[in-house]
Amino acid sequence: MILVTGATGHVGGELVRRLTAAAHPVRAMTRRPAGAELPAGAEAVYGDADDPASLDAAFAGAEGAFLMSAQGVGTAPGPTHDLALAEAAARAGVRRLVKLSVLDAGADAGADVIARWHAEAEAAVTDPARDWAWTLLRPGRFMSNALQWAGQLRAGDEVAVPFADRPAASIDPADLAEVAALALTAASADEHAGAAYELSGPQSLTPRQELAILGETLGRDLHVRPVPDDAARAGMTEYGFPPEVVDAIMQRTLESDRGAEVLPTVEKVLGRPARTFAQWAGAHAGAFSR
Repeated sequence: MILVTGATGHVGGELVRRLTAAAHPVRAMTRRPAGAELPAGAEAVYGDADDPASLDAAFAGAEGAFLMSAQGVGTAPGPTHDLALAEAAARAGVRRLVKLSVLDAGADAGADVIARWHAEAEAAVTDPARDWAWTLLRPGRFMSNALQWAGQLRAGDEVAVPFADRPAASIDPADLAEVAALALTAASADEHAGAAYELSGPQSLTPRQELAILGETLGRDLHVRPVPDDAARAGMTEYGFPPEVVDAIMQRTLESDRGAEVLPTVEKVLGRPARTFAQWAGAHAGAFSR
């Protein structure tokens, strides 16, 4: 049985669908199992990283696990949710584990607060004392970030977009899920054991270009309303991001092109090209309907 944490999220949801379609027994962990919309064959189970007893119940009997956490960087002294998930997986005797991380988690420990946070989370999985085969997934920006525009596009044809001209090689969460499924179900656990996969989509596009592609998909003339950098900073602060996290995001976005490079990993692992933003937009066009 494979446990999928974050089972109602963009990557976790895609992974649950892929695993059940291949007839793998799946347990889908969520904090709200009663309201979870899951495919046939997936068992919804309650689990909360702040509730260790719930994690033990969720992980019980799992041979494989997909770990991810939505805990915000800097909201605790460290990635307590990731650490709790790894400890629960160890107690349950999980044999194969895939961890969803971020692109720069493998950076030097002296890097920014975001890299340090995720490096600590990864270390809980890659600890040599752990008795499992692990695989790390390190994507950059997700194509599904465009769903943040849905509310504005249901109201009109203009979208306020910060960093509208900063390119990124965004990845379709469905591709991440397919890589995760392969690592969790390959005939040999050694095939992907110890791999830290840096992943991207097949094109480096700006949000402005993504919006234009989405407009073509929807048959609408969509427009960007750029958000000034100082307003973007103020918005993150107002939303509750810690100052050091805001500083790290601004530095990464304005002073680095990290994440803009198209990486060959998806095609190498899956044997096919990564999905394009146009393909993602076509699959999710209904989310932007008026």
